[in-house]
Amino acid sequence: MRRSDGVRWWRRRRGAGFGRPLLRGPAQVMFLADARTGALFCLALCAADWRYGAYALGGAALGTGTARLLHVAPDRVASGLEGFNSCLLALCLAVFLDADRPATALLAAVGCTVAAVVTAAVVRLLRVWHLPPLTLPYCLLASAVTVAAPAFRRIWPHGGSLAALPGAASDPSEPSPGELWRAFFRNVSQVFFLDEWYVGALLLAGLFLASRAAGLVACAGSATGVLTAWALGAPAARIADGTMGYNAVLVALALCGVFLAAAPATLLYALLGAATATAVTPAVAHLLAPAGGHAFTWPFVLTTLGFLAAARSFPRLTAPTPPEPPSPRPGTSAPAA
Repeated sequence: MRRSDGVRWWRRRRGAGFGRPLLRGPAQVMFLADARTGALFCLALCAADWRYGAYALGGAALGTGTARLLHVAPDRVASGLEGFNSCLLALCLAVFLDADRPATALLAAVGCTVAAVVTAAVVRLLRVWHLPPLTLPYCLLASAVTVAAPAFRRIWPHGGSLAALPGAASDPSEPSPGELWRAFFRNVSQVFFLDEWYVGALLLAGLFLASRAAGLVACAGSATGVLTAWALGAPAARIADGTMGYNAVLVALALCGVFLAAAPATLLYALLGAATATAVTPAVAHLLAPAGGHAFTWPFVLTTLGFLAAARSFPRLTAPTPPEPPSPRPGTSAPAA
């Protein structure tokens, strides 16, 4: 490429802007193409640890930048759809492999670059069935790293093996009122691997900032996750730390207002999906026990893809809704995923 061609390419890209697509990456974890929400999400992560916010934003930058360099469809790049999987992957590595280690930063940088390639492959494969990739690229890469990490001493900083054989629940299953309200917020914060309840509160504030409907659906999904886990007799500690209910939040958002039009029927369908994802979470964790039992967002991916495929057989859920006056809806770009 001649120097003049490179200059023209840079000017075109610079004109398109990079800041908004970058911040929309973290927001798209919750299906929102809103730069303000992405900024608030990053601030919420920094409230727990500034390094987590840096990894998340850096991961989104690498994923978005790589996709732009490879000339991925501009609408996907601009709406943040090329940044959320890399955002989650970088944050995942920071949480599980020690954010202070240079090896973790290098692995995150390489992984986020590869995430752009994996995302393109998953998008093309699932397009055959008209299904979105969701966080499947992140799940594939996070699971691969988790399985392989103990084999490399420069990557795995901890002694011992990841294997954790599943056992029957034996802890108390009656959470206290204090544990219940913390679980409600931790179900949201655990989407980003954090168990601080105030991080969940800030993330919910970001959802309401972009869309009141999305915030209410997320609240309904979190409550469904708590109630389902309690009804099934899950250990109180697992309910309280949010690891049982975070997939329910994502499923509820996906099935009511993002990939299916928001309506009373789809809300009930979404909450059924949220309850299903809660029940599926320990099943996935047990299957992945040899790799440490980290379910990541596999329950969300499997449940949402299954429910979206099934929804095509239910005209009540897929019937077109009356057109609304045009207005900028932060979540409307997510179905392109």
